[in-house]
Amino acid sequence: MRILLIEDDELLGSGICKALTREAYTVEWVKDGQEGLSAATHETFDLVILDLGLPTLDGLSLLINLRESKSSVPVLILTARDTLQEKVAGLDAGADDYLVKPFELVELKARIRALCRRACGQNNSVVELGRLKLDTSAMTVWFDDQVIELNRREYALLLEFVNHPGRILTRSHLEDLIYGWEGDVSSNAIEVHIHHLRKKLDSSLIATVRGIGYRFNEN
Repeated sequence: MRILLIEDDELLGSGICKALTREAYTVEWVKDGQEGLSAATHETFDLVILDLGLPTLDGLSLLINLRESKSSVPVLILTARDTLQEKVAGLDAGADDYLVKPFELVELKARIRALCRRACGQNNSVVELGRLKLDTSAMTVWFDDQVIELNRREYALLLEFVNHPGRILTRSHLEDLIYGWEGDVSSNAIEVHIHHLRKKLDSSLIATVRGIGYRFNEN
């Protein structure tokens, strides 16, 4: 899952990035409203975490512009503005949730999981697909009722496949999902992760679509 964090507080932004990366999310962090709007409208993200007090373009204006561009990406406002009027304004502008600073990371993570489940049409944290089962809250994977140990990037890839069964996912999409804006990504990095997933699960689950990408086959 790829998250865009738009937050100008260095200490808070760094803490959120580290905490969410440990949860297998790919986090892209920008500290400027105008830059955040450009990233949100020109790239693909599963969730936007948005501060309201931003330089160059305030968060509320950013959100209004984002929704006017017909983007439906879930947006979680993260701000110190805690009046009822400000909360209503944020939600009316198109936010999906509103969390007031200071906050506990455990609550932020829970709200992110809830928004992601809602976006994927899931009602709880357990996803079952054929012989595969994932608990997205605990980041636990079972295959044929056996717990499977996956690293952070393998888990992120598998979750993306499970959320889009039967759909062809391009290699570039998967690279963006798990590496984001990181540089020096080796040309066969995705192939290596796919190889490991096939070995740990079943080689027939993930099919290669030559010249395009990969497709998850529901068994």
